[in-house]
Amino acid sequence: MGRGRAKAKQTKVARDLKYRTHETDFGALASELHGESDTPEEQVDPEVLEKWSDYSGPSRD
Repeated sequence: MGRGRAKAKQTKVARDLKYRTHETDFGALASELHGESDTPEEQVDPEVLEKWSDYSGPSRD
């Protein structure tokens, strides 16, 4: 016993997901799945790279 509140919550969430209208951006979804990015990669300052280069792991060549 005691599942009444949990079951009601699950029912509410399921109903919201079923009947809510979604505005899906399929273009953004496709680019995310294919690994494409609109934002430029984060640039790291060369001084920071030099400072922390000794701490990098073994290379996988």
